[in-house]
Order: sequence, then C-alpha cells, then structure tokens
Amino acid sequence: MPVAAAPAAAAPAAAAPAAAVEEKAPEQTEFKVKLEKFDAAAKAKIIREVKNLIPGANLVEAKKFVESVPKVLKENVPKEEAEKLKKLLEDLGATVVLE
Repeated sequence: MPVAAAPAAAAPAAAAPAAAVEEKAPEQTEFKVKLEKFDAAAKAKIIREVKNLIPGANLVEAKKFVESVPKVLKENVPKEEAEKLKKLLEDLGATVVLE
C-alpha cells in the first residue's frame, strides 16, 4: 500500500518546474533574418537585394544563396533593422521569418 502513495506524491513536484517555464521570458532584442522562400517571378529582384545585403557577395554568390533557401540571411540583427529587412524582402516577393 505505501508504494502506491509515492507516485502520487511525485506528480506535484513534476508540475512545479513547468510553472517556472511559463514565467515571462525576457523580450528578444536580436534576431536572425531567414529567407524561407520566394516568388519565382521576383527572383531577380531578390537576388539583387541579397547581393546588396551580404558584404562582399557577387551576383553569382547571391544567386546561389537565394536558390538554396531556406537560409539565414543575417544574424544578431536588432529588432528594428530585422523588421525593416523583412518588410523590404516581403515587398519584393519573398517569405521571411524572424527567429
């Protein structure tokens, strides 16, 4: 009989860590800008924009980058800049995710 009481006592202890996880996490300030997919008709525009966004990239490297999506375009980007990049690329026909 005492053996059956032990699992019941362990259940409340397991619930306590779950409550700690639900506490509000600090707001994320830096993001990864990830290019998920793009509209085929807008591919050339997106390649040109990616070329401008990646330092030292030439047109061939930008084309390979765009064709290998989903791929992270930029990392550790401040929230405002990440949202600006997302809007710019989405206006061109790309699907962008901030992580």
